[in-house]
Amino acid sequence: MGSFLCYTISMKNTHIEHPEDSILTGDLSVLDWFLAESNISAKIDGAPAIVWGTNPANGKFFVGTKSVFNKVKIKINHSHEEIDTNHQGNVATILHKCLDNLPRTNHIFQGDFVGFGGNDKYTPNTITYYFEEVIDAEIIIAPHTIYSAKSDLRNAIARPISYVQFLQYTINDEFDDSVYWLSPVVMLDDDRHTINNSCKFARQIATLCDFVDVKKATRIKKQLNKCIRNEIDVDDLLLDAIADDNNCDINVLRLWKLVESIKLELFEYIDRYDDVDCYIGESMCDHEGYVISNEFGTYKVVNREVFSFFNFTMEKTW
Repeated sequence: MGSFLCYTISMKNTHIEHPEDSILTGDLSVLDWFLAESNISAKIDGAPAIVWGTNPANGKFFVGTKSVFNKVKIKINHSHEEIDTNHQGNVATILHKCLDNLPRTNHIFQGDFVGFGGNDKYTPNTITYYFEEVIDAEIIIAPHTIYSAKSDLRNAIARPISYVQFLQYTINDEFDDSVYWLSPVVMLDDDRHTINNSCKFARQIATLCDFVDVKKATRIKKQLNKCIRNEIDVDDLLLDAIADDNNCDINVLRLWKLVESIKLELFEYIDRYDDVDCYIGESMCDHEGYVISNEFGTYKVVNREVFSFFNFTMEKTW
């Protein structure tokens, strides 16, 4: 039986991590995260990311990309003139449409741009989405995050949200048919008994580990990502090589691999209900992944060997 827990956790506007990457420094809370009651949403493979809402600095409606959060060269667009000044090419075209069509709101949201209306097939990034019918809207957006900011956007606090929560936050906003909101219904089964057994085993392995510091963990993560990017199997030989190169305990890398396998096991407990089919090339696939939040943190659940490779290597048209 799945659940729709409206649970959110605030965090700085940073990159959402893979659960296995957090284990390298000895943070075992991710093992509790696997089992806790959670809020889950599908990770739509759109691009670019669109941010819109009311600018706390001046009370005006704006649109932009993630560059609205820049510390130095901030690109916040309150008008078409500012879009032309700050952006060019396809991104500028997208932002012009967003400024014309996104509903005015007192909040600040982020979502992924999927495409302009008028078709039933879209490839915004890596995945191609096939809809049951032609989308009769100006733009397609997949909302996924709300921000809180007091005086400006540079120190905004992000909070992942489901589509149900998005509707709750925008209940007083004026919506029309110019925006198609893409957000599949996703449920996470409450009974995850095999995950529980795997997490118990991981805790036993953790007692044998001499964990690394943040600096060394960052270097290891970059090496692992490079291997995935180049389609190199992350097997025992590779883990041994990475451990030697970083002068770290091989058990830490073995635990990383175990936690990755627990993450992949989690897919068996995720149920999705939507009216869109996903493909990479000619092969049908699942969504890019899922974002799961609970009291122990927020992580993305992605099959890295499939999607991370294509995200690294496929040409981006946007």
